[in-house]
Amino acid sequence: MRHARTVTGAVVVAALLVAATFAATASGHTNGKTISVAIVANPQMQDIAGLTPSLFTAKTGIKVKYTILDEGKLREVTTRDVGSGGKSFDAVMIGMYETPQFGSAGLLQDLTSQAKADKAYNYKDLIPAVRSGLSAKVKLYASPFYAESSFVMYRKDVFAKKHVKMPARPTWQQVAAIARKVDSPSMAGICLRGKPGWGDLGAAFTTVLNTFGGTWWSSKPDGTPDQAQVDQPAFKTALDFYAKLVQDAGEKDAANSSFNECLAQYQAGKVAMWYDATVAAGLLEAKDSPVKGKNGYALAPVVKTKSSGWLWSWGLAIPKSSPDSADAWKYIAWATSPGYIKAAGTKTKGGWAAIPPGTRLSTYRIPQYKKAASAFASKTLAAMKAAPINNPGTTKRPGLPGVQYVGIPQFQDVGNRCTQLFSSVIAGSLKDTSALSQCQEIASKAIK
Repeated sequence: MRHARTVTGAVVVAALLVAATFAATASGHTNGKTISVAIVANPQMQDIAGLTPSLFTAKTGIKVKYTILDEGKLREVTTRDVGSGGKSFDAVMIGMYETPQFGSAGLLQDLTSQAKADKAYNYKDLIPAVRSGLSAKVKLYASPFYAESSFVMYRKDVFAKKHVKMPARPTWQQVAAIARKVDSPSMAGICLRGKPGWGDLGAAFTTVLNTFGGTWWSSKPDGTPDQAQVDQPAFKTALDFYAKLVQDAGEKDAANSSFNECLAQYQAGKVAMWYDATVAAGLLEAKDSPVKGKNGYALAPVVKTKSSGWLWSWGLAIPKSSPDSADAWKYIAWATSPGYIKAAGTKTKGGWAAIPPGTRLSTYRIPQYKKAASAFASKTLAAMKAAPINNPGTTKRPGLPGVQYVGIPQFQDVGNRCTQLFSSVIAGSLKDTSALSQCQEIASKAIK
């Protein structure tokens, strides 16, 4: 079962590889032909780890030592290593939040000239919005492995039995009503992220916060943070709505659930609906998925805004301190190329539907992919196009563009600490008023 590999396998692999990688890099590279790469423990990345020996190492002679970590741990490890000039990794997987900040701070190598010069890489084939999100001042600092927005995934067969219809552009009130109607002792109405972390619970919740009219900080005219807004009514309304929905109709152990856990529960038939990353659709429709062909897809729910879905990409970057940047680029040019995407379609268990999506225009012209992804490909592109990255809420926000995060350095720590509190609210162990009060203090002190 794919979900068993996703969750249990990721934990085991991460535990083993973290120790192995740090032990190996402590003594440095012995032959110049082994590189260390840190990646996130999502299915598409586990696929490439399995295919690397036959598709990359056999051709180049370059061995790749992977460290596979869950989202929160990966961010912690890469931020520490890249920020301190460490030499643990030749290449690291980072996202749209970190890349412009790290790049502007001089912590990453500029990949632009290499990417443009490599004909097989095909720089112009990158979807412009994704390329822009991994750039700073028109310089590409990470190459996208996959890209996504967020939308609602739901079981069409379950909805039909319950005589429920999902609007193509639902409101959160409609989604909540449906979730409560289809919820049962054997199948939860919806799966929503509840695991602490700015990129876990924080990502899903912030899209809800935005469309409810709330924001983490107000902005000064120059784009710097003005005042924390956690104590404002819209923030409380959004948090109460989110927590109550999960408590009423959400998955079991919601306070410990993020992407991988929701994927596992959805594929196991334990939840009827899921709001999360569009990349999940390829896993649900993969040829080895137990729910293949049973799913419907709808745009991210809204309240006060026209759209609310996020825009995100996991990309591969080369730290300035990389011990072997030349071989790291050879790896990245292969791993994020049109060639790898085509190879993955025939080599992975999930087949064409499960290839890394959202990064290249050419992906959506591959006949096999168009057929396998017919249920969700156009809706994924529509969601990415609709993502309100420059204006995600009802008021101006500080920092660089972003939907499910605030593009300022302080957000990482504030988001991590506050979502610990919000997760406790979801679990029922902390009152919302206490969580909001503590988070307001954290957010206020962070910008002083």
